[in-house]
Order: sequence, then C-alpha cells, then structure tokens
Amino acid sequence: MPQSREPLKFAYWVPNVSGGLVVSKIEQRTDWSYDYNRELAVLAENNGFEYALSQVRYMASYGAAYQHESTSFSLALLLATQRLKVIAAVHPGLWHPAVLAKLIATADHLSGGRAAVNVVSGWFKGEFTALGEPWLEHDERYRRAEEFIRVLRASWTEEDAEFAGDFYRLRGYDLKPKPLTAPDRPHPEIFQGGNSTAARAMAARVSDWYFSNGKDFDGISEQVDEVTIAAARHGRTVRFGLNAFLIARDTEAEARETLREIVAKADVEAVHGFRDAVQQAGSSTADKRGMWADSSFDDLVQYNDGFRSRLIGTPEQIAHRIVEYKRRGVDLLLLGFLHYHEEVAYFGKHVLPIVRELEAAADKTAATAEPIGAST
Repeated sequence: MPQSREPLKFAYWVPNVSGGLVVSKIEQRTDWSYDYNRELAVLAENNGFEYALSQVRYMASYGAAYQHESTSFSLALLLATQRLKVIAAVHPGLWHPAVLAKLIATADHLSGGRAAVNVVSGWFKGEFTALGEPWLEHDERYRRAEEFIRVLRASWTEEDAEFAGDFYRLRGYDLKPKPLTAPDRPHPEIFQGGNSTAARAMAARVSDWYFSNGKDFDGISEQVDEVTIAAARHGRTVRFGLNAFLIARDTEAEARETLREIVAKADVEAVHGFRDAVQQAGSSTADKRGMWADSSFDDLVQYNDGFRSRLIGTPEQIAHRIVEYKRRGVDLLLLGFLHYHEEVAYFGKHVLPIVRELEAAADKTAATAEPIGAST
C-alpha cells in the first residue's frame, strides 16, 4: 500500500461520556462536562488535532453512567473552535437519515463547513430494546446503514431527491440549504467503523472514511488492502482511520507502568458487561470477523481495542510506530488518552514534531528514490 504524501491527520475521542476512555478505576483527570470539553477542543486544535469524534450512548451502561448526546455536543464544540472538524456518531434505526441530513447541514453552515458524521450500524441491543425499536441481525444492520448513508448523500447533493430502499424512502425531498461544499469536500464527510466482512464491503461502496478498531501492523494492512481493492471495483477511494490509546511518557518504563496500572485497576464488572453486550457483534457473523470477535479482557478495558495499536512508550518510539502505520495506508489516527488536557498538550509538544520530521524525511527519500530523468 503506497504511503500518502499528505501529513497524517489526528483525531481524538471526545470524552462526552462519563468514565473516561478506559473502563478502569485508575485516577482519570478527564471530565465529561461541557466546560472541560470546550477547553479540550481549543487545546486540541492548537496541538495538531484536525478532527474530534463525539461518542454516542443513549442510556446509562458499562461504566458510562452519564453521557451528552453527540450531535448537539458536536455543534457546541464546533462553535467553540475555529478549525476543528467534529464528527458526530449517529445510529441508523434511531434517526431518520434525511432529518439528520437537515441537522448536519445547519451545523455545517454555523461552523463554516466543519461538520461530519460517523454512522454506527449498532452494537448495543439493550438500547434498541429499551427504546422499543427493532433489533436487526448483524448483516441487516449494515444493509440499513448503507441505505442510511445513501439517503444522507442524496439529501445533501441532489435536488428533489428520490430513494427507494427496504428501510428508507425519499419522494422528492429537497433539502435547502445544502451543506457547504469545497473542491475536496462535496458534502460533510461520512465515517463508519466495523471489522466484519459486511462492514468492509459497505465502506468500499459508500463511505468516505473507514475506522478500524485497534490493530497491529499486519491487522491494519490486511484491512486497508481489502477495502481499497473492493472500493476500486466501484470506482471509489476510501480513507482509513485507526483507533489507538496513546500513553506517551518520558521513559518507556513509565508508559508501560501506566498501562499495567490501568488494566490492574479495571472495573471488572463493567468490562464483563460490555463484553457480553458486544461480542455478539463478532459471533453473529458467519466468518467471525466482527468487531471485538477476538478481543481479550485486557483489550476491552479500552472500548475499541486501543491498546492493540501499541502507541505506548517514549515520544520517539510512538512517533516511529505512527509513521509506520501511515506507510501501511493509515490516513488518520483516532486517539484516546488517560488525562486528556495534560496528555494532548504533551502530544503536541513532544510527539507530533517527531512525526512531522519523520514524514518529511520519508517524503524526501521518496522524491529522490530514482535519478531525475529515469524511465518509468
């Protein structure tokens, strides 16, 4: 997979859900309040972060007793910042896509074109049943999510949009104003996650970005290659984001000790509750490739297998690993932290400059790989 010449992009998980980004009783100087998150958003955009992803939970669960709704919270963060792009996580089945399209179009105008969505096909059955909504089987959830994305895109880009699917229909729907457009952004960016065969196929057909759970080098290379090849068959390109929990410390020993303490102080009951809710997402697929299908207890202490990406060590160690992920096709890293304010600032001061130096060196090497005038 050829390395992108664009600088790697960075996003962070918005801690708009109580409990932080690890299911652990370790001290976390992270707060789910708006005041904390407003300060964090400004700090992040001044320390190299281009995107933020607002989480979504609709009911108290698994160490996340309290949560702010994602679309409204995302808009608040957009209005508090100047450059940050904020991605709101949304669930098909709980939103009508054309209604969401209207909301995001408004947020896009209010923010000068910085709104985006992450379409979550659905993993938490308890939320759907508590709300009296039908719970579909795994691949059906992805069929619905694909229609959801097609309706979003049609609403944003077509006049008198028409759509006839199994889950959604449009009959001359004319949304005005449309979202803002730019040469490289015809509509708000559409992200999706999922590790299953159905998720990968859907990304190839309709999504702008494909988020992966935490992965090692070989794991992400396999996903990037498969989705890229499938997207090309549809005349499309897809960009890739990778989840990672980052622990950067002055010494590797300090970083490793922080990880050890996080896992040692795991909220065992909450981790088991989360595991019981999500592992059906993998086991319900025929080939067992769903998200969390092979996650261990330690993996699930960080909701999206973020420890597996192994961004744990000194700034130099982490930066080299980050650039290797870029070489394997990753365009964006979605990061979580233990103590957000302190660690986002540490990342911007100590890790990011090394990443940019390594990227510049790689670009220079690539530009001089062949003598000038060499035949192709």
